[in-house]
Amino acid sequence: MKIKDLPCGCVPIRAIGLSVLTLVCVSSAFAQQSTAASSSLSPDQRADQLVKRMSLQDMHQLVQTYNTMGGQKMPDSIGTAGYVPALTKLAVPALQENDAGIGVQNYPTDLKKNGQPNHVRGEQGNTTPLPSTLGLAATWNPQIAYDGGRMIAGEAHAQGINVLLAGGINLTREPRSGRTFEYLGEDPLLASRIDGGEMRGIQSQHVISTIKHYALNDQETHRTTVSSDIDERAMRESDLLAFELAIEDGHPGSVMCGYNKVNGVWDCSNSHLLNDILKGDWKYPGWVMTDWGSDHGAMDAMAGVDQVSGIDPVSGLSLGTRFNSFGEPLLQAMAKGTVPRSRLQDMVHRILRSMYAVGLFEHPPVIKPLDVEADARVSQHAAEQAIVLLKNDQAQLPLQVGIKTIALIGGHADVGVLSGGGSAQVWPIGGPAIPAVKGPDWQWKVYDPSSPMKALQKLLPNAKMVYDDGSDSAKAAALAKSSDLAIVFATQWTCEGIDQPDLALPDKQDGLIDAVAAANPHSVVVLENGGPVKMPWLSKVSVVVEAWYPGARGGEAIANVLAGKVNPSGRLPVTFPQNEQQLPRPVITNAQSVDYNIDGASVGYKWYDLKKLQPLFPFGFGLSYSKFGYSDLHVSSDGDHVTVSFKVTNLGSRAGMDTPQVYVGMLADSGEAPRRLAGFEKVPLQPGQSHAVTATIDPRLLATFDVQGHQWQVAAGSYPIHIGHSSRDFELNGKANVTAATIAP
Repeated sequence: MKIKDLPCGCVPIRAIGLSVLTLVCVSSAFAQQSTAASSSLSPDQRADQLVKRMSLQDMHQLVQTYNTMGGQKMPDSIGTAGYVPALTKLAVPALQENDAGIGVQNYPTDLKKNGQPNHVRGEQGNTTPLPSTLGLAATWNPQIAYDGGRMIAGEAHAQGINVLLAGGINLTREPRSGRTFEYLGEDPLLASRIDGGEMRGIQSQHVISTIKHYALNDQETHRTTVSSDIDERAMRESDLLAFELAIEDGHPGSVMCGYNKVNGVWDCSNSHLLNDILKGDWKYPGWVMTDWGSDHGAMDAMAGVDQVSGIDPVSGLSLGTRFNSFGEPLLQAMAKGTVPRSRLQDMVHRILRSMYAVGLFEHPPVIKPLDVEADARVSQHAAEQAIVLLKNDQAQLPLQVGIKTIALIGGHADVGVLSGGGSAQVWPIGGPAIPAVKGPDWQWKVYDPSSPMKALQKLLPNAKMVYDDGSDSAKAAALAKSSDLAIVFATQWTCEGIDQPDLALPDKQDGLIDAVAAANPHSVVVLENGGPVKMPWLSKVSVVVEAWYPGARGGEAIANVLAGKVNPSGRLPVTFPQNEQQLPRPVITNAQSVDYNIDGASVGYKWYDLKKLQPLFPFGFGLSYSKFGYSDLHVSSDGDHVTVSFKVTNLGSRAGMDTPQVYVGMLADSGEAPRRLAGFEKVPLQPGQSHAVTATIDPRLLATFDVQGHQWQVAAGSYPIHIGHSSRDFELNGKANVTAATIAP
């Protein structure tokens, strides 16, 4: 059934799939009342005024969100993970909170007769997936992240959603994590700038962005019970620094606390994390919501939680629990005086001030058709910049126009590209390329309908292309042997709730690649995967292309890179280890605690540098069809403020984009890993063109955190400065003479 908009005042009623949902956007009367409240006042002043007019019942309503993603019936809910009914008498709009790691999730509900799921908002609720968030990080381009955030928020707003549970920024301490694809890699600076860009893009559309999962929610194994154990200094210099920098850049309206514990204390009951650091040191003004079912009692309010998420509308209990911490228990705690009324007022103030700051009162969602083509172009552009060329022997890529026969093997490359599973799953417009496969729990394995084979055929119309599904290695090898070129599409499906047992490609794909490479020395491997994988066949193939989960137009993006229509410019946001033994924790155990003091602040490439390990591919690595050089390095320092400038030049014959990276070396006696990423810029250049790059280094990237003094400490000394193509390939080197300084936490 097509969407039917039926006039009902200013609020459309949408007939969607099997049900009719009444969508309550904030009416024009709401917006007029809100504007009349005085747009000259700050969000905090406006929130103060409104809180004074609210009854206890009004305030209590705002600190609980109801889970309607399974189709649970509540008046005016449209079917989202979190729903807060409107306070009509006060012109406070409803909150419709939806997952959106890489696009707007349309939650599966019951099954059809064919085994495929129905969706809470019908097929019309399907949307445009971006590449995986790890792929966004691989662009090293905050503008791409901004454009992507703007796109998904626009689609959300057009469906009646005004809060997105996006902004995942847990560092890649555990590359086998099922949610690695949802996050932004291993470095605080890179992760924060990409996340900040995406959140700014989301909130530009008057949709609140949430940053999550605060904090150290870095693996899926025992994720709801495990304790992430780490000392304060290491935590401040790594995982928390990523959150701190991203919040400063993106100003998200809300923060989601995680399921796990930190040093034995639940994230959502952790006053040190929420009150002392987030709201105290960082002066975060927005609200803290729990992850769904991660509340642990009414006293979470005193620990810093402002809103409990995921209450079942029927039972009144939090998801997966036997209680609702902010239901009757909160009222009882207030009656006893253990939670003062002033704390509830603060909770509500924080929610309202974010709603005012992002424009939810003045800019209610307006139901309208999606601009499918324009949104798909945004996704494709991101995917093209996300693709990382890892190997290109004898410049086999870009493919020559005169090539006659190409074998395409595996990965359903004839019809689509893989996506990751879990709450970040996006159900694509038009439906999956092949029937979705049910995962072990509530997850689904979905292929987006964008065929690399069809896209490549359009670019190379004279080439004969034959597809083999790769299920029989001998058959695939025979096809490869009879072809001028063989392209293997190797896939690794990962999802929320499940960690990978190791770094190997599943389903005997390593053997498939070995067989194809033995049959045809001109073999290309295209990876569609959630995170780093081992490559025992690396020396046997001529080309490796890392495409991640490439999104709505992933097939076109891959084809454009292979054929040379797009010059690859992606850089790795994570280190690819040679094997699991190089990891700080070679095995994921069933223990109820994880010792993150092993690597401490030395996450990712810093660990490899500290331990002098040679990875398979280093952080920041990526090849191009062009060549870039750096020159004219100048380093200036004023106290603890360091500015680096240099020139980047395209030395090749093709236009392309380069990402010069600035690393600062730590002083020998600091006890830190040798280097930290301190700056980067993605630069488009024509052949022979040069561009001046200037990077100002955040003093916190020179500092260590002094726990006893409760401040950042920059030690006086001469700091090495490196300009390079990756964390292991430096072309320019200099020094910055820095004076001692302290920085507030």
